[in-house]
Amino acid sequence: MSTTGDPMGPSGLDLIMDGTSEPDHTPGRRRAERPPRPPWGRRIIALAVVVVLVIAVVVVGGKVKDRFFSSAEDYTGQGTGQVVVTIPPGADGQKIATILYDAGVVKSADAFYQLALKDARFQSIQAGSFNLRKEMSAEWAMRELTDRGNRAEGKVTIPEGSRVGQIVAAIAKNTDITEEELTAALDKPETLGLPAVAQLNPEGYLYPATYEVEPGTTATELLRRMVKKTVDVAKSLDISTRAKALGLTGEEVLTVASILEFEGKLDQDYPKIARVLYNRIADGMPLQLDSTVSYVSGREGDVWTTPEERANPSLYNTYQNPGLPPGPIGSPGEKTIEAALNPAEGSWLYFLATDLETGETTFSNTYAEHVKACKAAFGADTQC
Repeated sequence: MSTTGDPMGPSGLDLIMDGTSEPDHTPGRRRAERPPRPPWGRRIIALAVVVVLVIAVVVVGGKVKDRFFSSAEDYTGQGTGQVVVTIPPGADGQKIATILYDAGVVKSADAFYQLALKDARFQSIQAGSFNLRKEMSAEWAMRELTDRGNRAEGKVTIPEGSRVGQIVAAIAKNTDITEEELTAALDKPETLGLPAVAQLNPEGYLYPATYEVEPGTTATELLRRMVKKTVDVAKSLDISTRAKALGLTGEEVLTVASILEFEGKLDQDYPKIARVLYNRIADGMPLQLDSTVSYVSGREGDVWTTPEERANPSLYNTYQNPGLPPGPIGSPGEKTIEAALNPAEGSWLYFLATDLETGETTFSNTYAEHVKACKAAFGADTQC
């Protein structure tokens, strides 16, 4: 046996890998040949393709990781300044995150979106406008959006005694509802939920209070809320039953209360003025109230009238017509309604504001006493 290896024969490593210890010289069988290796150029190209694919995977994978798994850019702290952000109905997490980013509230939309995905508080965020700050952390933005105290609803306060025209102006000034929209709603009083006794006249039935008006609230919706508030107060005070005890209707009680809003200034005087009105009605005397006459004139502010106004034949002219006017002359509050339902005991037939600054009022049983009080307060030459 030759000890010289055949240059074309298998090496020791080849034999081990083949599982044999000696060359196979069996007739009819050929030794398995290794496939030829590709040229170096082709191997370099293949290697380059692999490198490119690896780089692509790293780059794309990195972007996916940045989008879904990494910490997005975020501010720290509560932020500064102030900005009003409106969240529309039906907005999802991505939409809200984008709104906050566009408004400068958060540093990136992803910062808030990633928090929204895992934070149960997100489910309590409601549509509406919110007072937020710029450059807030996502955490603080979440806190503020879920705090009802940050809602930026329009607020409108309707003072006691306000008339329909004043109420329209106040709403238009303090909310997104326009005067045109309010006027259009008032032109359809049958849609406002007015009680039958109002005879489709909203005067006196738009309750004076502070109302929060969320974005998107319509004129009809707000006016209906105001009417409902009046109805609710009427029920709580049991106006219907208590009015009957006085020989009045609920509508007449509201009318008296609306007059008290203009003729009185101090709470303790409201029940006394109500008694004067009831005493005069019982005696068949005209009420002679400047407040009802100036209502027809459309004058706001101080209650006074001219001889020409007092000659107006309107049913609201209580100089010309006995009894109460045909309806309220403004929206009464609970104090005056209660005073109309619970008048003071007394035989007064006259009252006079003798101090226009403090609202101090003098009550008299006779006309002579009334004239004396008038001249004492305003001078002997005063026409009383």
